Amino acid sequence: MLAEPVRTDRLDPVPLRVEHATEMAGVLSDPALYTFIGGTPWSAAELRERYARLVAGSPDPHVSWCTWVLRLRAEGRLTGTVQATVAERPQATVAERPQATVAERPQATVAGVAWVVGTGRQGRGLATEAARALVGALRGHRVRTVLARIRPAHHASAAVARAAGLAPTGELHDGEITWRLDLAG
Repeated sequence: MLAEPVRTDRLDPVPLRVEHATEMAGVLSDPALYTFIGGTPWSAAELRERYARLVAGSPDPHVSWCTWVLRLRAEGRLTGTVQATVAERPQATVAERPQATVAERPQATVAGVAWVVGTGRQGRGLATEAARALVGALRGHRVRTVLARIRPAHHASAAVARAAGLAPTGELHDGEITWRLDLAG
């Protein structure tokens, strides 16, 4: 799913590789970056371990982990990431079609998306550019619903979601508002 990077005006999204960990550790090193997402900066070694798991892929055959690092073309340096966790799930429930097997129920593909841009490059519209490109790519891959979860006070990330076409649902999950975009099916 989504193996092709989606080039934008300023960014070259590159499929994640373990080798990106060293440069990305620098991009993600500012503790202020974790104000809304929680945690602390990861070392290059910790990112290598995490990236190795992501690159290996989901153990669930119905789930694809799609992550790209964002290379700012003008500078030739990494600036952040975009990712989509794409899952196929039965659209009809057992109550709606009790006689149907799971395989016989129509499938609805849902993508949970996220983005992060290092603090030194924020405020330039890079996350918006990358999120729009990601949603556009998902639209072309039979994804029916795009979801993002954003902390209520994270106004910058909410602006990115809104610019990418998502809208807040009012649903809270672990203190985050679920944002949603239903794509034409």
